Amino acid sequence: MTTFKEIRGTAVQSVSSDPSNPEIGQLWYNNSIGVLKGYTFTPAAWASGGNMGTGRSLFGSCGTQTAGLAFGSIAQTGITEEYDGSAWTAGGNLATGRRDLSGCGIQTAGLAFGGNAGGITGATEEYDGSAWTGGGNLGTARRYLAGAGLQTAGLGFGGFTTTALANTEEYDGSSWTGGGNLSTARLVLGGCGTQTAGLAFGGLAGGVAQSATEEYDGTSWTGGGNLGTGTQSLMGCGTQTAALAFGGSAGGAAFTTTEEYDGSAWSNTTSMTTARELGGGAGTQTAGLAFGGYTAIASTEEYSPSFLATKTITTS
Repeated sequence: MTTFKEIRGTAVQSVSSDPSNPEIGQLWYNNSIGVLKGYTFTPAAWASGGNMGTGRSLFGSCGTQTAGLAFGSIAQTGITEEYDGSAWTAGGNLATGRRDLSGCGIQTAGLAFGGNAGGITGATEEYDGSAWTGGGNLGTARRYLAGAGLQTAGLGFGGFTTTALANTEEYDGSSWTGGGNLSTARLVLGGCGTQTAGLAFGGLAGGVAQSATEEYDGTSWTGGGNLGTGTQSLMGCGTQTAALAFGGSAGGAAFTTTEEYDGSAWSNTTSMTTARELGGGAGTQTAGLAFGGYTAIASTEEYSPSFLATKTITTS
């Protein structure tokens, strides 16, 4: 039988405590507790979550991986659902049923704005965990926009009226005011972050799926690192320095692609199981949530990043 020493060129070390800086694949015997250990790499992964009660696309979303929120639908309904980390349940309906809207905030303090309710709307609604109430309208009614931030410090940017938009608006809990314009006017783009540290990525401009990323500082947008693939109708979550972009499409084909942003560059990571576009996203780069999508996808996926860890080696 081949020994570990013959494979690796060294014998398994017997040590009284775990090494402080192990290498990937390194094995050692901890003689103080009598166990064999190793340092391993676990790749990023998407895992299945509970299905939405109503499969849909072109809705708004916000929240976290264990407290997500979905509202509106392609059918221009006000249907709202809440996710608890395993299952979706019905919440209070939007007062204005619509599609093509955006959102931000958390499950118990969500914000829905813009969209199409039989016509382009600037309507804004605030969610308290059970019911929606009216807020101040957007200055520019629009659809296919992106959002970031909180219910009391929201950010809406991009979108479409009769043409792609570059303008940005900031919400203070009661009204919207103008912010700095995006460098590239676009629609069906991804967004995440906060009102003073927002991130815009991908989208559609001039009929072409975009890879450009822009970062907002509360006043103006500046260029960031490009997505690896020009993508429209994508979803995202996280912060300006730790974002996750997933799904979307280009040339009529939906993607499973997932990319991580570190504040300067995007890198590919493990793809989703289900190709989806125009769905919902919530959470963080280390605990992301993808749900719904065109045409009427109901499935949910939960993201966990790659990591290095010391593990006990057993025979099982």
